[in-house]
Amino acid sequence: MTHVLQASMPLHTLSKRLSLSSTLTLIHTHRWRPLSCQMSAESSPLTHSITLPIQLAEPVQIVAAPGISESEFRTAINSSLFKQWLRNLQSETGILADNAMSLKRVLIQGVDMFGERIGFLKFKADIFDKETGKKVPGIVFARGPAVAILILLESESDGETYAVLTEQVRVPIGRLILELPAGMLDDDKGDFVGTAAQEVEEETGIHLNLEDMVDLTAFLDPSTGCRAFPSPGGCDEEISLFLYRGHVDKETIMQLQGKETGLRDHGELIKVRVIPYKNLWRMTADSKVLMAITLYEMAKREGLLPQ
Repeated sequence: MTHVLQASMPLHTLSKRLSLSSTLTLIHTHRWRPLSCQMSAESSPLTHSITLPIQLAEPVQIVAAPGISESEFRTAINSSLFKQWLRNLQSETGILADNAMSLKRVLIQGVDMFGERIGFLKFKADIFDKETGKKVPGIVFARGPAVAILILLESESDGETYAVLTEQVRVPIGRLILELPAGMLDDDKGDFVGTAAQEVEEETGIHLNLEDMVDLTAFLDPSTGCRAFPSPGGCDEEISLFLYRGHVDKETIMQLQGKETGLRDHGELIKVRVIPYKNLWRMTADSKVLMAITLYEMAKREGLLPQ
């Protein structure tokens, strides 16, 4: 079923990270060393030891790189990002599950705080293949789960379907890029649907009805975790992709085009761009867009979408 969308102006506070509850049991074998947060070249590095239930005979050493304060070190180890990564290692499909690999050491290299919580965490894991004794690539940029939504608006006047995108400054790639409205999660409840709708309202000004959103990643096989991983070779980010279809008049389409939105006090300088859906696959290299198109088209072909 499709629904009519209305443009609305109120903006809310941006949700940026899901703090996953910790269920992993860690056996702490050493207490924190009473070191100063200011470390000189002669100072011993901050270290901590944990024992994972899956490899009880092999304690894991956690070490802080030079420049990481004791406070940052504690925060990193206790963060949901780090604990979730440890859970993933020990899950049914995890690297350590079949006892063929062993985690020896983790070097905490960078901690970026968003206020009082961790936004990004950078670390290096020493994981060895037991048969060959070789270390596998283990550089990790942890940022946690995120959501993105493909909004398709059918114009009531000409029947053309349009996709709603955002244009933002992206410093890591040094350019502007057209993207799906998206954001990171930061609540313990894991409200993927609510966060997706909130992101859309903040980035486009469009208010969505939660019950009309379709989780495209839910169509994936359960063995995948029903999430998309855009860069699993270096980043833990997992994305839930949603679909929203609606009818609007052509005037609403024109009003959305070029609209300036975003949370300015968070440094967000966002413009809304509306593109004919038939051209969307060629208009941006954003992986979220391309993944959403693929999932949408395949789900439509298989008759999985609600009418």
